[in-house]
Amino acid sequence: MSSFVKQAAILAAAGLFVRFIGFLYRLPLTDLLGDEGNGIYGKAYTIYIFLLILSSAGLPAAISKMVSERIAMKQYENAHRVFKVSLLFSGLTGLAATLFLWFGAEWLANAVDTPSSKYAILALAPTVLIVGIMSSFRGYFQGMKNTTPTAVSQIVEQLFNAVFSIFLAYVLISRGIEYASAGGTAGTGIGALAGLAVIWLVYVLLKPDIHKRIRRTKKMFNTPVESNRKIAKELLFTALPIIAGTAIFSITNIIDMKMVSFCLMKTGMYTTSQVDALYGQLTGKYVVLVTLPVSIAAALATAVVPNIAALRVTNNHEELHVKINLALKLTMLFTVPAAVGIGALGGPILRLLFPNHPDGGILLTVGAISVVFLALAQIATGMLQGMNMLAVPAIAAFVGGILKIPVNYFLISDPKINIVGAVISTIVCYAAASCINLYMLVRTTHIKLEFKSIFVKPVVASAVMGVSCLAVYYLIYMVLPINNLACIAAIVVGALVYLIYMLLMGGITQTELRYVPGGNKFYNICKKYGWL
Repeated sequence: MSSFVKQAAILAAAGLFVRFIGFLYRLPLTDLLGDEGNGIYGKAYTIYIFLLILSSAGLPAAISKMVSERIAMKQYENAHRVFKVSLLFSGLTGLAATLFLWFGAEWLANAVDTPSSKYAILALAPTVLIVGIMSSFRGYFQGMKNTTPTAVSQIVEQLFNAVFSIFLAYVLISRGIEYASAGGTAGTGIGALAGLAVIWLVYVLLKPDIHKRIRRTKKMFNTPVESNRKIAKELLFTALPIIAGTAIFSITNIIDMKMVSFCLMKTGMYTTSQVDALYGQLTGKYVVLVTLPVSIAAALATAVVPNIAALRVTNNHEELHVKINLALKLTMLFTVPAAVGIGALGGPILRLLFPNHPDGGILLTVGAISVVFLALAQIATGMLQGMNMLAVPAIAAFVGGILKIPVNYFLISDPKINIVGAVISTIVCYAAASCINLYMLVRTTHIKLEFKSIFVKPVVASAVMGVSCLAVYYLIYMVLPINNLACIAAIVVGALVYLIYMLLMGGITQTELRYVPGGNKFYNICKKYGWL
């Protein structure tokens, strides 16, 4: 259990740092591009993500699952062969996607009703190949329960991305908003190349030890060597359902992209530039902010796949139940208060982060609850993949996507609701998917969920926190009408209220605190003063 949480904590810390850097660089980038430029950037990026998913996004989870299963059975040579086969696979699929983006950029830009996004699509084309190859390295290390290389490469990738995105957008802004948007997306590729270089270097350094272990275990265990054909077939059948599930969620973003343009233009009340600006608020503000806390769930989901896969093949049912409850509890512990805080302070947060382009606060207020459902969908997906139930997340995502379409159509077409309709449909989509995933997880594992600890206590403490945030913000703002001061104070007070309330209710115990740096010391202090 400690290994699982340790690896998840490494990824979560890296994920939060990466998201934080993402926030920082999006501030000057939004100042340069504005909402309209963010819309162009967002449309190109949505297309890129979809092609990336089709080519390689399912590989890290599939590889980590296959590698961990073989390592659990001491088959180190076969685990390494999985990595080599996946490297070839990701290179070929990534190259095909890159060529499609490069030569189809103009057609794709016209298809999403934004011809000016052509240059941003061209700038992103090589990134698919780079990220595809990097995904094989990350999946291999994660399968060995070593998430540090992934974490380090993610941090380096984002730092390079941030610097070059701002620099290139700044240099190209004089040529027009479409070129500046392309400069912003080009930073993504430069960052990915830096991340690949780092994780490749780690592999080169560890390669002697990897082969030494392979030779040692080969003498101890006379394990049959799997053929590349057999591994490729298993990799394909393992990755395809994962890709399908992720791709369906990505398709929902494409649905938003198309339906926002179609439904808003149909009203006759918006110009193309205004539609792009509203879409920029959706992707450049709402999506960026709500996915920050979800990065914790994504890290847990990444770490839980190889761990649950290993427990499944070794039939360790008791530890499996403990791990599932712990993963769900840690997910809700962070995402529920984040959702409430974002919802309560949506407008003030945007005025704090984007003072020159503060529009879009209503999206956060209405759509903050999607944080919880998206996090649940992700963590449950990771656990189902570890249990080898690869088709369930795909089916759940498909159901959510089908529900999203009519909600989008009727709500976005209403001028009074407009872009908010896309946020509401996103909530419906992820709520349906998370409920299906969670139901199937419980049904498959026969686990008894610790419902009170996982859901009730975080919700109650977050409700108290939300009221506190609003009270502090408006009290300070009435005395001293400075949004930034009132907003930061409300966030700090809200976090303290949530922590104290959870400690008093027993919602945070030594079990969780021992995995946080200094957690045991903090636990002893709380116990000494009777806070637990």
